[in-house]
Amino acid sequence: MVLAFFPQDCYFYNMPKNTHSKINIAIDGYSGCGKSTLARDLAECLKYYYLDSGSMYRAVTFFFQNSHWDYNQPDQLKKALSEINISFKRVNNHSLLFLNDQDVSAEIRSMKVTSEVSQIAKISEIRKFLVHKQQKASVEKGVIMEGRDIGTVVLPQAEYKLFLTADTDIRVERRYLQLLEGGQKVLKEDIQHNLEERDRIDSTRADSPLMCADDALILDTSFMDTTEQRNYVLRDIGKKFPQVKNYCG
Repeated sequence: MVLAFFPQDCYFYNMPKNTHSKINIAIDGYSGCGKSTLARDLAECLKYYYLDSGSMYRAVTFFFQNSHWDYNQPDQLKKALSEINISFKRVNNHSLLFLNDQDVSAEIRSMKVTSEVSQIAKISEIRKFLVHKQQKASVEKGVIMEGRDIGTVVLPQAEYKLFLTADTDIRVERRYLQLLEGGQKVLKEDIQHNLEERDRIDSTRADSPLMCADDALILDTSFMDTTEQRNYVLRDIGKKFPQVKNYCG
């Protein structure tokens, strides 16, 4: 598998040249808790590189759903992975994911992909490839990475770790509104079933299960808007790592 990263034209490109004060930030948690929004907001304020690990698994899921390869067959899986190229690019102020040079940013958020991504994510061969690339992207620090095993497996040495949680009903409502904004019509009952099933699969998988790192700050976002979440975390980072520059004031 070839996985390309282009920080210079990707999420946050005007990064300070002095990297000695940079840290890595790992954000884990359940679906619908606001991980992606918080990660993007923090990256903008800190001028860090944001990496959404979950979108990589979604891209791989989308690939298999639209190919003749069977990921349950080891020989086919190995050959299929060699044909996958994932890159992140920033186009017209929007962060986009390209799969084999095709923009699939919208497609990978469909319920079809969402319903199968946890099955893909529990396959060890796929996890090994993606985790290796995720770790490589964080070597020089200044990375905010979010997913479901970042603080425990991908970046266990990250200086700052967060684990997000929220009430199930609130998570369902958030995901429902997100899908509506994307033009998808779904039932809340289906969303709740999907969230609960994904949490079950991800929490019980043998390889890199979803779990809270022992040294992670647990943040319940049920009754916090995005600005409150961002400011709370920025204040906490400022207290623990005063050398980290906050460009949002």
